Amino acid sequence: MTKEIKEQILHIRATGLTNMFDINMVQRLANDYGFYDLVLYLEDHRKEYTHFILTGEVPEEA
Repeated sequence: MTKEIKEQILHIRATGLTNMFDINMVQRLANDYGFYDLVLYLEDHRKEYTHFILTGEVPEEA
């Protein structure tokens, strides 16, 4: 997870517009805000995203 992706996730969370576990809605909001890298990230990294939402920690890459 890049710093940019993390900041985009935090931006969407700060809006309070969705439950952050509703990944489809997070993707929709990311698209609306022009966070296209986040939209693509969520397609392939749901496990890492969920870990970040639950713990606030960025998982280490294997």
